[in-house]
Amino acid sequence: MPSEQPPTIMSTDQTPEEQKNIDVCKQYMSIAYNPQQNKGASSVQHLCHPDAWFWSPSTFPGCTTPMDYAASHSHVMASVNDLHIVRYDQAWAKNGHVLLRYTAEGNFKGEPYMGIEANGNHARWNAAAIFEVEEGKIRSFTKDWDQKVMQIQLGWAPVKESENPRWNLEALRHPEEAREKKE
Repeated sequence: MPSEQPPTIMSTDQTPEEQKNIDVCKQYMSIAYNPQQNKGASSVQHLCHPDAWFWSPSTFPGCTTPMDYAASHSHVMASVNDLHIVRYDQAWAKNGHVLLRYTAEGNFKGEPYMGIEANGNHARWNAAAIFEVEEGKIRSFTKDWDQKVMQIQLGWAPVKESENPRWNLEALRHPEEAREKKE
C-alpha cells in the first residue's frame, strides 16, 4: 500500500480486523483514484474476490464488478489526469462492512471527455464507497455518488443559469462558499 494515505477526518475505535478491512478498501481506492496506478481492471484484481460484485447503476451503468469500476474510472482519469482523494471524511468498519465517505478533486486538463475538449476546470465533490470485505478481500462495492456537481464544475453537463442554488452555476462550482453565504 502507498505509504501516504489521505487523512481521515472522522472515525471511531476499530478492532484490528476492522482496521485491516478499512486498509484493504483504502488500498483499493488509492489505486482506483490514481491516474498512474489505475491501468484498468487488472490494477485492483488482487484485492477482490473473483466473483465480487459492484452496484452503482445510475453513475456507472454496465459496471458489475469492482474491476469494471476501476476500468471505467481509468477513462475518467484520462481526462481528469490529476484526480485524487483529498480526504476520507468518514471511515467506519463493522462486521465485514466498510464505509468510506470521501472528498475527491481534479482538473480537466487531460484527454477530451465524450467529445468535450479539456478546459482546465477544477472540480471537487463527495461520494461514499460501501464495501463488504471477506477473508481480507473485497466481496462487494456499492458506490453512492451524485456526479452532477463534478460534471457541471468540469463543464461536462449544461446548466441553465438560475437563482436556485441547485441549478446555480457558481453555487455548484463552489458549493462550500455558497453554503457559507447562506448561513
